[in-house]
Amino acid sequence: MADWTQLPGELLYLISKRLRTSFDVNRFRSVCSTWRSTVTSPKRHRLAPRFPVLPDEGGMANTSNGFSLSKRIIFLLRSPNPNTETGRSTSWVIKIEEDGSNNRVQLLNPLSRSRFDSLPENFPKIFNLLELSIVELGEEFVLSYLNHLSYLGDAGNLYMEKVVISCLDNNPNNGFVLLTIHVSGKLALFKSSDKKWTIIQDMPSPYDDVILYEGNFYAVDNTGRTVLVGLDCETTEAGMPVFGGDKKFLVESKGDLLLVDMHLSVEASEGSGFAEENFENLAFYINERTVRFNVFKLDEVGKQWVDVKDLDDRVLFLGDDCTFSATAEDLNVCRGNCIIFADNFFYSLGDEDESSERCDVGVFDLENGTIGPLHKFPQFSKLFWPPPWWTSSRLLDAQLGNGEST
Repeated sequence: MADWTQLPGELLYLISKRLRTSFDVNRFRSVCSTWRSTVTSPKRHRLAPRFPVLPDEGGMANTSNGFSLSKRIIFLLRSPNPNTETGRSTSWVIKIEEDGSNNRVQLLNPLSRSRFDSLPENFPKIFNLLELSIVELGEEFVLSYLNHLSYLGDAGNLYMEKVVISCLDNNPNNGFVLLTIHVSGKLALFKSSDKKWTIIQDMPSPYDDVILYEGNFYAVDNTGRTVLVGLDCETTEAGMPVFGGDKKFLVESKGDLLLVDMHLSVEASEGSGFAEENFENLAFYINERTVRFNVFKLDEVGKQWVDVKDLDDRVLFLGDDCTFSATAEDLNVCRGNCIIFADNFFYSLGDEDESSERCDVGVFDLENGTIGPLHKFPQFSKLFWPPPWWTSSRLLDAQLGNGEST
């Protein structure tokens, strides 16, 4: 058997440079002392502590103290040992946000902006990540108001639009750029070198989503028209419109850029007074229900969105602040070809188990067209809540930042 500790240092260095995330580098360094001494630990880059608030539609800046930017990472954790009955390992999807002030992390709902209200009593305070199989599924960035109204909780704290970031040379110390959607529906770009937001005026239709794909910014509006956004604030059409749905999402899957088109149906709640034409409080009684999805893949040469009927056994995740994908094999589920999405409709109907922390999540099966709340799809609901048995079966360490056991 080969002795991996004897690999040349030059080769180890080249391999480490191909690793996509700092988490992967830390895992690489944890193999043995030789690898650890050859490859340096990735530095924790801190973004600017304060950003100016986006200007309003009139061009005037908000009088708030500004924004702070936090990073959240979505991980797939797999049990160290397979289930004795099924022979399969169980998996758990989590989202963590690191608190830079005390080097601790907060556990969040994977597809929403909310924190868990409670965890099981036997849930460990520390995780030893070296004892688990772990895959980083995605990351998201969230802007928070510095002088938010604390009694409003997250509703008063978070800027409620998705934010994507591009760092020059993968190092924010060398400069970075943020892209988000302005309240007007236009795109807004922040460059660290300029220290100000620029509202991009190109907007035939309000934008729905933004993504960083292969190092470039892309944005899609609610007609499906997709543009490549340059650092000079110029936009170039990358994909023709796709009409039909009500909300568009961009997802990277297996190296391809996908457009997911969400179709909604408006329903009135019972007792809303809708029949009596009581429109005063209509907004409180009308629900937008997700009824189906269509998926398209970008043909970059033809600038066309091509209809997709099969996801190659992958699962797409559509969250409030990020989108990502994973294989059915990685998730340890029977099959993929499904979309798991954040959806307030199921939560508003009280269709979820009251003891569950999986609120407002739905599943759409692209193969047979069925749709429903998460708990009606057991193979997927187990990915979210409750935490699997093995999380409390051992004391788990966890410096998520350095990946080395203590």
